[in-house]
Amino acid sequence: MEKQKRIIVFLFAALALFALPLVAAQFGQGWVRIMALALLYVLLALGLNIVVGYAGLLDLGYVAFYAVGAYMYALLASPHLTDHFETLKAWFPDGLHIPIWVVIPLAAVVAATAGVLLGAPTLKLRGDYLAIVTLGFGEIIRVFMNNLESPINITNGPRGISQIDPMNFFGFSFGKSLDVFGFTVPSVAMYYYLFLVLVVFSVIICHRLENSRIGRAWMAIREDEIAAKAMGLNTRNLKLLAFGMGATFGGVSGAMFGAFQGFISPESFTLMESVMIVAMVVLGGLGHLPGVILGALLLSALPEVLRYVAGDFQQYTDGRLDAAILRQLLIALAMITIMLMRPRGLWPSPEHGKAAPQPK
Repeated sequence: MEKQKRIIVFLFAALALFALPLVAAQFGQGWVRIMALALLYVLLALGLNIVVGYAGLLDLGYVAFYAVGAYMYALLASPHLTDHFETLKAWFPDGLHIPIWVVIPLAAVVAATAGVLLGAPTLKLRGDYLAIVTLGFGEIIRVFMNNLESPINITNGPRGISQIDPMNFFGFSFGKSLDVFGFTVPSVAMYYYLFLVLVVFSVIICHRLENSRIGRAWMAIREDEIAAKAMGLNTRNLKLLAFGMGATFGGVSGAMFGAFQGFISPESFTLMESVMIVAMVVLGGLGHLPGVILGALLLSALPEVLRYVAGDFQQYTDGRLDAAILRQLLIALAMITIMLMRPRGLWPSPEHGKAAPQPK
């Protein structure tokens, strides 16, 4: 009976998630775009949860893997390289246009490699020292992307890369609307469904990891690394695996972001992005998948929704109060309130190993 109820709940949730962009499109494409970006942040938060929530490694440079995936896709799916390198133009006269089934594995491999390269020199660090090193790594990547336009133009510097191809799958382009039985599904809704599939697949992977031997080993390292090492766990390899697995999600998210936006620049991968992703994991509930998803949805959608509120306040004060500053103020107040009322997060994981409270 319990299993049947669970199946019914899953079916209703699937129908709701499928119909949501079609309903939201009636109020404007901007709402569907907000939902698609929220799913991208869910994917990022799930990846960071492996590093921070499971393994207990504070990573403040996670946006670097996001940038690596985005620039990888932008370089391979735009005319930038063929315009600046004659050899590539001779090999690919029609330009580089890679399909989605190549993009996702390639982004995962490139970002995982970057994650291992970051994790290798930081294995002996923990706590604040690890946070500072990872923060520096994230800033180094952003500065590199900002300056790699001379003497060889690779990233186009602060001007960014434009004319990025939309995702394509065996000739089907996500940049075009789709007609289904006389009903038009807009391009932004197609991206929403693509991101939704990736999020569902990622949740399954994270759930399996959490209940696996590797997941339990990560949590042992998080609780007490010295005790975990004394019990025979190879903490070095497990930490590298955590960095690599977390970076994989960031790389895939970055590639999706590049295709969705059609333009990327270093300004999209600042330190504040890393801080926001960490806040999503912490505010939702460290190491708890439903909490991480809830935190990502709230913190990614809240700034966009507050645009409407902040704009009204700005008009009410005759423009004396800047809308962008007010949005940041409202977000900060919401985060402080949540942390005061729910210090373990909005939806924390259930505590194990403690005796049930006895009735008085």
